[in-house]
Amino acid sequence: MKAIVMLILASLPVPQVQVPQNAQPPSHFRQPAQAIPRKGGKWYFARTGHAVYCYGPVMLVPNATGDLEHVATFCRGDRLLVPLRD
Repeated sequence: MKAIVMLILASLPVPQVQVPQNAQPPSHFRQPAQAIPRKGGKWYFARTGHAVYCYGPVMLVPNATGDLEHVATFCRGDRLLVPLRD
């Protein structure tokens, strides 16, 4: 039954939209001239020697040896926790 419905829908005509050659996009589609500033982020110096931009707070978490270390949270990219250089 689904196959029959899909075949009927696929056989319907699709309207074509004609766009003038020198048409400008409407103003609500234009990009703003200034970049939107990101709020709440801060640059940190990671233990690897790189600068990282993180949005979350700095926390103390235990590492594998049981010592506490500073980490920045919710960093740009796919990094959740980044150990910081003290």
